[in-house]
Amino acid sequence: MDTNEFKFLLKLLGRKDYRSNYSASIFDSFKGKGKICQNLAQRELIDFSQEIAKVKILPPGQALLALESQEIPIDKKQLQVLQSINKASGEVTPSKITPKSLKAIEKAEILHSLATKGLIETELKIKRQKAEVWLTQRGIETLRDDYIPKGAANISLDLVANYVRFLRKTLTSPHQRVSSLSPNQSLVTTNTNISDGEILEIIRELDHELGTDNYLPIFHLRQKLQPPFSRDDLDKALYRLQASDKIELSTLLDPTGYTKEQLEAGIPQNVGGSLFFLSIC
Repeated sequence: MDTNEFKFLLKLLGRKDYRSNYSASIFDSFKGKGKICQNLAQRELIDFSQEIAKVKILPPGQALLALESQEIPIDKKQLQVLQSINKASGEVTPSKITPKSLKAIEKAEILHSLATKGLIETELKIKRQKAEVWLTQRGIETLRDDYIPKGAANISLDLVANYVRFLRKTLTSPHQRVSSLSPNQSLVTTNTNISDGEILEIIRELDHELGTDNYLPIFHLRQKLQPPFSRDDLDKALYRLQASDKIELSTLLDPTGYTKEQLEAGIPQNVGGSLFFLSIC
């Protein structure tokens, strides 16, 4: 990473939980702050609050609109939104999409649902209001275990102090690391005989119990299945279920209302936000 990107991460290390308002004054000295965030997010070192900037209809969406009304597999509001997008010539901003009676959060959820179905394409950007930026688990691990600064750079001692405090907090001896684990955590991967079909049934049961309307946040499943699963093994099982069209994995547009730990339970992606919701097909 270049010097400005490294400095940006060092600024985050000085904030509580390595999270900050995107508009905070600590970032005022950065030119091209948005580009820095995009670059770091693409490498999964940080994440930030996102919103849909523009949408456009895709060929599958146009094909769906050509069906007879009784054959269309989406609800009335989703259909109205899709029809509105189809009337636009090319890309359209969410504010131009009808019906106007839809609240912003409801419209965002509909657009997200249409995008996960492959009916529209969305362009995401950093939220205009009350956006936050935070260090991801991968960012923590990279700064703690892998990154080695090289070359000459003008970096203040205050930022160096942030890095030193971060390392002292996160680096522990093997004995301390074991003792700091919760009773439900394990240092090793545990083999499990739970099948993909049983995982699918657990997802269905959790969705019913929690009333998540077929949008189950992944952290609920992790709490249920880790252990016996490791994080990596559960991720692989979810990808297998997705590949066999048993579930859909989708991202979260607005992190408001979720804790840092819940957000980090998602599955990081090279582009865009982490996969956060589970939906049974």
